[in-house]
Amino acid sequence: MVDEAKGAPARRPRADAQRNRIRLLETAKAAFAEKGPGASLDEIARTAGVGAGTLYRHFPTRDALIEAVYRNETEQLVAAATRLAGTQSPTGALREWLLLFVEYMSAKQGMYEALNSIVGGTSELYSASTEQMKRAIAELIDRAVASGDVRLDIDPLDLLRALAGVANIGAGPDGKRAAKRMVDILIAGIRTQA
Repeated sequence: MVDEAKGAPARRPRADAQRNRIRLLETAKAAFAEKGPGASLDEIARTAGVGAGTLYRHFPTRDALIEAVYRNETEQLVAAATRLAGTQSPTGALREWLLLFVEYMSAKQGMYEALNSIVGGTSELYSASTEQMKRAIAELIDRAVASGDVRLDIDPLDLLRALAGVANIGAGPDGKRAAKRMVDILIAGIRTQA
């Protein structure tokens, strides 16, 4: 790792600093989903068990924190595609990832107000995440098609679009079961065998 501004090797964050950052991101995700952009940063720091200075060292502005939460969620979902591909059958990995995608969309909807409060907008943020998602689902679908379990004669992005609607189902009562049923219906629709 190189610090490009100084041209010197960048130091890895200490383990406790990395743990603090992760706790702040998880706490902020919940706070922004519940209270929107008006969530208190001091309260986020307190709930995460760190001081306000620690929060501001990691995230100097509210926008920086909101963006970091969103990027972290996207990175976790993208990493899950590779992890699942390495541990499950092609169709099983695709199904599990689609379920994670529904959770991701639900979290994103909860943070919608906070994301839209970012000065300068979110188009660049959303554009980058869309590209990452396309690559992740393409990896899983290519693997499932190569195995012969799945035929996909639609754009993989269309599958994600269908799931965006499923995320709304996941928010209501009995939502998780309903979302799971919808993912299973989508998987059944692209399988080559019954």
